[in-house]
Amino acid sequence: MSTSVYRRALAPAAVAAALAAWTNPVHAAGFALFEQNASGLGNAFAGAAAVAEDAGTVYFNPAGMTRIRGRQVVGAVSLINVELSFKDSGASSVPLLQSPGGGNGGDAGGMSALPAGYLTWELQPNRLWAGVGIGAPFGLGTEWGAGWVGRFHAIESEVQAININPSVAWKVNDQFSLGAGVSFQRMKATFSNAVPYALLAASLSIPGVAPGTEGIAEIEGDSWATGWNLGATWQVTPATRIGAAYRSKITHDLEGEVQFANRPAQLGAVVPNGDVEAKVKLPDTVSVALAHDVDSRWQVLADYTWTGWSSIPELAILRPTGQTVSRVNLAFEDSWRVALGANYRMDERWTLRFGVAYDRTPVQDAERTPRLPDMDRKWLSLGAQWRASQQLAFDVGFTYIFSSDASSELVSATAGRLAGTYSNKTWVLGGQARYSF
Repeated sequence: MSTSVYRRALAPAAVAAALAAWTNPVHAAGFALFEQNASGLGNAFAGAAAVAEDAGTVYFNPAGMTRIRGRQVVGAVSLINVELSFKDSGASSVPLLQSPGGGNGGDAGGMSALPAGYLTWELQPNRLWAGVGIGAPFGLGTEWGAGWVGRFHAIESEVQAININPSVAWKVNDQFSLGAGVSFQRMKATFSNAVPYALLAASLSIPGVAPGTEGIAEIEGDSWATGWNLGATWQVTPATRIGAAYRSKITHDLEGEVQFANRPAQLGAVVPNGDVEAKVKLPDTVSVALAHDVDSRWQVLADYTWTGWSSIPELAILRPTGQTVSRVNLAFEDSWRVALGANYRMDERWTLRFGVAYDRTPVQDAERTPRLPDMDRKWLSLGAQWRASQQLAFDVGFTYIFSSDASSELVSATAGRLAGTYSNKTWVLGGQARYSF
């Protein structure tokens, strides 16, 4: 069946108890999603594990909850617009005996909404906190034109991963705080691509299948899995704070089915519809961050995040018998991200935010597929916060993500040759409200 797998779209979650729908983005390395609140968006999420400005710290570093008095609820949504295109170098071709088709596949991106929600609660004054967050730390999705030149590699690719993250935090003393959480994560995946029925029949010497005959294979699957996270903060001086956070790997055992459309009757026993399964080990992450108050107006932020993407060397989709339906070599490498940011407190009501980041892709040029044509990216971010009262505050943030064009040259006997260049333009607009009570 398919020969490629994985691309980035979106996995979002919801504000408070409501979950929202989403589709196609592309903006963090691999298919990780940094847009877990909007207050950090204006800083390109620099210093996210140390700043602990609002309840969104439940995701970035649960130890930061010890900086939030009383109870606080945060609701955020990020609008993500992606333009993703492919330009054929002239060397692409489809498998033997299949119709050449053609075209570059159009815009495989789109616009989507990524919501998130958080609640924190000071259970024991100045000692113990609890919180919960709902978000989507991973997601991917693309959709190319059905007749494009790379259709045997990929047409649609979508992964949605909703994460529910209850957490606790303990203030050890005025300098040190510790936090921990558990993740309950639901993952849903859909992949489709064209199937070269004519080539398959010829290779098995099955008569009666006309040259050019092809169809669509679609795989759907889902799973629940659990993970955990830890965090710590150190108030080095009254003006300087360091944060560190770790999120564990999460292993998903997806179960679902494959359906073959337009399948010739002669091939019913060769490529039957039926149950499939796949194992995906989402990577662990480590973040180290700094927040430093230069004076009463300026705060500078910085961080480094490492992601263990090598946990996904391939995606193998199997039948319950162990027979391979699809096996794709992804060869992801571990990646990293660095970010710098600043906040400028204009007065009691307004704060301006600035940030830049560099995000290294885990995808190697030789293994770049139309499911996940990922590339290195640079973030340029701006934002602002308005404090309507001591209880209520609003944030907006905007990020433009610059990506250099990335080449790819995939050669497969069953999917054909796909050679060309991918281009990606992305912007993110986020809004957030927080209320303390």
